[in-house]
Amino acid sequence: MASFMSRFFKFGSQNMAIDLGTANTLVYVQDRGIVLNEPSVVAIETINGIKRVKAVGDDAKMMMGKTPDSIEAIRPLRDGVIADIEIAEEMIKHFIRKVNGKRTSMFSPPEIVICVPSGSTSVERRAIRDAASNAGASQVYLILEPMAAAIGADMPVTEPVGSMVVDIGGGTTEVAVLSLRGLAYTTSVRVGGDKMDEAIVSYVRRHHNLLIGEATAERIKKDYGVASVPLDGIGESIQIKGRDLVNGVPKEITITQANIAEALSEPIGAIIEGVRIALENTAPELAADIVDQGIVLTGGGALIKGLDDYLREETGLPVSIAEDPLSCVALGTGRAMEDPIYRGVLMTA
Repeated sequence: MASFMSRFFKFGSQNMAIDLGTANTLVYVQDRGIVLNEPSVVAIETINGIKRVKAVGDDAKMMMGKTPDSIEAIRPLRDGVIADIEIAEEMIKHFIRKVNGKRTSMFSPPEIVICVPSGSTSVERRAIRDAASNAGASQVYLILEPMAAAIGADMPVTEPVGSMVVDIGGGTTEVAVLSLRGLAYTTSVRVGGDKMDEAIVSYVRRHHNLLIGEATAERIKKDYGVASVPLDGIGESIQIKGRDLVNGVPKEITITQANIAEALSEPIGAIIEGVRIALENTAPELAADIVDQGIVLTGGGALIKGLDDYLREETGLPVSIAEDPLSCVALGTGRAMEDPIYRGVLMTA
């Protein structure tokens, strides 16, 4: 183990931890912290049958839903795992180059830690490892997403105390009970921010015959998303634009936060059910600790207004939101790379 760690920290300034998310990719560089946070999107241009990368990250996301036939904006990850390995490689390569700038030639290839969903299969994990290796990593280590989230949220993962983390990402929600550097119980629910966006698109289409794009749905979720119907039964009013499916022309309509709560009820219900199942399968001693420690929410989904209160009502347990929920997984992955106290959580196979 000592030789593994000494080899791992050999070129410290270059080593990276990557939160390869369905919605966003964050890169943490040793001794520098989080240096990149961009959407996990790649724009591919096809000219005379030859494909080439036109844009990655922020630039590519701006093109989503607005590209001509020759350009396609692709998200290479679905449900937290790689759906298109070649595009994922290009994306990781781009981010590594962007982080290193002109210093690439001064160092050996970086050693990289990447987080993976706890419910991912060995095939899915191999795809992530291969993509990072082909992108230029000299060695790739994996860490389970809920463990990374818990470390990033400063939870007592190394102590003999049970604690529960619920990491709501773009593609998956990771629910885990942790103790002594291990996962006592974990479940991965393939519901996250993407499913919430889809639920909003579907609701507006079904109730108003209006077709809206993913970007519009995501903006509505971030700005007006609520976990339960507001106290006045209505909440704020929201103007949204899309294409009328009856007449085929652009149109603007008004919906309320109560409508958004109704649209999000199914994906949020699936997350609550995942938490309930985890609690039912938790050992009594650990369950007793969770009554005291409570549940910590991380990930972008933790920012849905009132979700902590809703989960508190449903479980009867204390619920808190991590200090920086969007960065928890990247911070935890970085700390696991830097701090020898967490060495046992990294996986080489």
